[in-house]
Amino acid sequence: MAYFVYILANRQHGTQYTGVTNDRARRAWEHREKHNSGFTSRYGVSRLVYYETHEDVSAAIHREKRIKKWSRAMKIRMIETMNPDWEDLYDTLNT
Repeated sequence: MAYFVYILANRQHGTQYTGVTNDRARRAWEHREKHNSGFTSRYGVSRLVYYETHEDVSAAIHREKRIKKWSRAMKIRMIETMNPDWEDLYDTLNT
């Protein structure tokens, strides 16, 4: 089974949220539809701007925790390596 670390943003260089899931399309949809009243709903963070795949849930969780400790500048550099225009990657996911 694949696990994903993902980053959502509300706009380019805007507010960011980092999470982990085993179903990136479902989880991104939940954020977009504001299914949970929390950080992403409150700040309008729904644009999937980055993700990476892991085969082990422990590795994915460890990576998520490391990324959350990074500076904003480091996260922006990582996002722009994969997605320089900060496009919403949701529509590119295979559901």
